[in-house]
Amino acid sequence: MRPPASYTCHRCVHALRTSRNTIPSTHFNQVRRNISTANQKASKTTVTGQSIASKPRQTLGIRAASSFGFGQGQTVKNEPPEYRSPGGLESTPVPETEGRPLLMPNNLFHPFSKSPSPEIRRRATFIKQNAYCPHPDHHQTRLPMNPDDPEARKSAKGAMPAKHVSFECPDCGIPVACCEEHWADDYEAHLEICDTLREINEDDHDLRSGRFFPEFEYPGDQIEEAMVNMTNWDTFLYSREFRAINDERSLRQATRLLTYPATIGSILHELSPYSIKRDGRLTAEGLKSLSALRYTLHPPRSGGGADIKGLRPTPPPVRIFILGARAESSLPREVWVQLTHLFPRVAFHLIFIGPESMANRDAEFPLPERTPTNPYGSIVEDRLTNSMKISTFVEYYHTLHKAGHFYPYDPYFDCFMLFHPGLGHPASSHEWEETIPQLLETKVPILVTGYTQYDMERDIKWVKNTVGGEMDMLMEPGENRFRSLRWDLNDLDPQDVSCGNWGVWGFRGKRYETTRKNTE
Repeated sequence: MRPPASYTCHRCVHALRTSRNTIPSTHFNQVRRNISTANQKASKTTVTGQSIASKPRQTLGIRAASSFGFGQGQTVKNEPPEYRSPGGLESTPVPETEGRPLLMPNNLFHPFSKSPSPEIRRRATFIKQNAYCPHPDHHQTRLPMNPDDPEARKSAKGAMPAKHVSFECPDCGIPVACCEEHWADDYEAHLEICDTLREINEDDHDLRSGRFFPEFEYPGDQIEEAMVNMTNWDTFLYSREFRAINDERSLRQATRLLTYPATIGSILHELSPYSIKRDGRLTAEGLKSLSALRYTLHPPRSGGGADIKGLRPTPPPVRIFILGARAESSLPREVWVQLTHLFPRVAFHLIFIGPESMANRDAEFPLPERTPTNPYGSIVEDRLTNSMKISTFVEYYHTLHKAGHFYPYDPYFDCFMLFHPGLGHPASSHEWEETIPQLLETKVPILVTGYTQYDMERDIKWVKNTVGGEMDMLMEPGENRFRSLRWDLNDLDPQDVSCGNWGVWGFRGKRYETTRKNTE
């Protein structure tokens, strides 16, 4: 028998435990009417003066899940059967909210292949069709990426051929081995990431649980005298007057989105936690470049007003070029607007550039035609706020640079941002060979994030080997204070666990000081 729900009265629970026949049918009818009336009232509950109905909650939940979740439209074979309990017996159907499964906070762990969410079951099938068993008895399926790569434990000619994963660990619920024997034999190595994989499992089910997400409600403007403390996530959310987040899982979900604007703002802000004296990560050249940007981002009061006498010239917007844009270009715009609240006196122009910059934005297809007034078919969003405009170019940056589309560049108003670009990754480094020298020509700060310490060091090594001594380090590589607290799983390799924007560093084209030769 299912445990009594919170909306069942004690009289019904007591009667069900003894004999259901003793309860009058009229009482059951009265309970049903009471529940129906309560649900109608709950759908009209107001929070902070605004009516929150079931439809807006569904939209918010779906948008949050689509921002994190498994890619849509992937074709997989052998769709798993409908959800069954781990014991093999058909379980009670999971309650649904407008067609989506509703999971309680204490019921978020489910094996991927037996998940109540069809999307996660399709993801389990995708993993089983593409990921390989990490047991050292198998052949290598690829060259090891780093010394800690599980593929480094395998030999080129192992005792057994490579085999796809099919066995799901009972502790984390994710396919991690080809069979139970290999999982048990390699259990000590799996223990290093088992707890993290279970956390990923529960977080993914939480996004699809159908609950309301109060952590995705963002504050608006605040008075300038209320200074923002950017020491860490806790002080930032508190000083920005976010709604209190008392649950670690909700905090992980919130930081997964906010990490993108918070990473940019934490470096450019005058109260940045990165400095020369405090942690030594900011270099002398970095202080020069950031001081120029901060001069623009924190202007003095102009004394302007609403009347004719109060008119003042308005400086151009600060342009932030986000190259190689992927997931960050499809974030809800309320997330990016948080950047304007950190710098209330200036306007921003975010420019997403890259062949994948329209990923997960199917509602905006087909792309605009390329015309003489819009030669690259850019998508412009200029009705967000009075202080932000977003443009998207489905094109490589080096094509736009050669055409002089964004000239001239100004170190007081421009900045480049590269989120997980994979500069040194063997599969993507060739796409940056032509772009990096052009970025150095602009003499504009270039900020880069990475998934791991090894990922950052590989990118730095590749840049130095590509451009030689034509770069100045602005910010030494290290952990990002505003990294995502939520871990992500690589569906092609369940052993590869990372988090968004784990580390950050910066560089710029080298500047040469002009010196005068002493003629004497």
